Amino acid sequence: MPSLACAFYDVKGEDISLGYILSIDQGTTSSRAIIFDGDMQPIAQGQQEFPQYYPNNGWVEHSPEDLWQTTLQSCRTAIEKANIDSCKIDGIGITNQRETTLLWDRNTGEPIYNAIVWQDRRTADICETLKQQGCEPLITQKTGLLLDPYFSATKIAWILNHVEGARDKAVNGDLLFGTVDSYLMYKLTGGNSHVTDATNAARTSLFDIHKGVWCEELCKIFNIPASILPKVKDCAADFGVIQEEILGSAIPILGVAGDQQAATIGQACFEPGMMKSTYGTGCFALLNTGSEAVASQNKLLTTIAYQLDGEVTYALEGSIFIAGAVVQWLRDGLKIIEKASDTHHLAEQADASENVILVPAFTGLGAPYWQPDCRGGIFGITRNSGPEEMAKAALQSVGYQTRDLLEAMQADWKVQGHEKNILRVDGGMSASDWTMQFLSDILNSPVDRPSGLETTALGAAWLAGMRAGIYPDKTNFAKQWALEKRFEPQMGEELREEKYDLWKKAIAAVQML
Repeated sequence: MPSLACAFYDVKGEDISLGYILSIDQGTTSSRAIIFDGDMQPIAQGQQEFPQYYPNNGWVEHSPEDLWQTTLQSCRTAIEKANIDSCKIDGIGITNQRETTLLWDRNTGEPIYNAIVWQDRRTADICETLKQQGCEPLITQKTGLLLDPYFSATKIAWILNHVEGARDKAVNGDLLFGTVDSYLMYKLTGGNSHVTDATNAARTSLFDIHKGVWCEELCKIFNIPASILPKVKDCAADFGVIQEEILGSAIPILGVAGDQQAATIGQACFEPGMMKSTYGTGCFALLNTGSEAVASQNKLLTTIAYQLDGEVTYALEGSIFIAGAVVQWLRDGLKIIEKASDTHHLAEQADASENVILVPAFTGLGAPYWQPDCRGGIFGITRNSGPEEMAKAALQSVGYQTRDLLEAMQADWKVQGHEKNILRVDGGMSASDWTMQFLSDILNSPVDRPSGLETTALGAAWLAGMRAGIYPDKTNFAKQWALEKRFEPQMGEELREEKYDLWKKAIAAVQML
């Protein structure tokens, strides 16, 4: 534990520490760490990018050492910029890219293979074989997930089958599995904690979200020894204490949630019917369905939104593979912009009479289609179509895809007797007024952007701070959510439906390619 010399004390000897929380946000392309003060305000951050590896077509990997070192350096940078002693940090919250899979040696702590990233498609053949064997209905019933390479179980199976000696080690109890949160906690605690939280466990295809346990039947289907799986805890819990030499103090890890669930928490979507949509590399929309796990009839995922004090709150989730990545394509692929913000300005200048539709299915179509082999297309181009129209089509594609998701959600949710609600947005693309206005127009629904867009890191911070006793409870935290801007629909109904009809035709066309 921290030395007494590090703490603040008043004349009566009572601790009057300022109460800081360190939030680790380990993402797909970078690792970040943000220091939040006692008022839940970010005061300093560190961030480091790391390389992506593509060994074969459709394969995506990360170096486990890159994940660890960039996380470590980001934490140290944030603490240095905050100009505080690490002993003033009352707890650590962790949020992470979900589904990304690591296996490491129980005795040495060394990974036996690179991290296989959530985007990786190498296990499509495994999924197809299991579908032909009739396994998908059982998997969906127990986990709420579809049988897809996206999730962790087939990635684990691939490593066990392709790394020499891995399966024997697993059977003998010498291997450990974890998503990124679990791996980081193992490293931070010096190997003393092999744990995860319910939201990350729910993304593996091995966790029964109704019973809240690892499922032996699913482990047998995927041929994975249950002994390699971490212990599952609430999102706010005692996950372990980091070794003092890592950051200078022995700080408890008190909050963990997968990135999309952390954003849901950070947006204070605590009531059934509340929705959030995060616009990063992809787009992930979650609809809080309360204590009931709503089985989707529209190819959405049923998942755990969060688990607090042993009580599970469920969500319907839709995943769009390409959102912000389409802007990166304009910059790095077509080279028609120099920076992301250029897209906004080009779209404003586009010819209103042009109806260019861009379907950015670069890595297939996500929800509600789930067609990983589908590829993208551009429709409606004319001799007058230029960079402005391409930029406009790229940004509009995010709105169209979101409408696909929300219509599927509302179809599932209306079965339960509920109506649609206001959408809360976050992530890098939500900073674009043009994009958010089109989103509101095409959805015919208000879109709320919060005053702070760091909702994912805030969600992890609140979990840890609430557990530490320095942040408010769920009800009072929700009262502090602040609106920065509300976007109201301005587009006429006829034009809205005309545009969406063109999108649906474009989707049908790429599905036939």
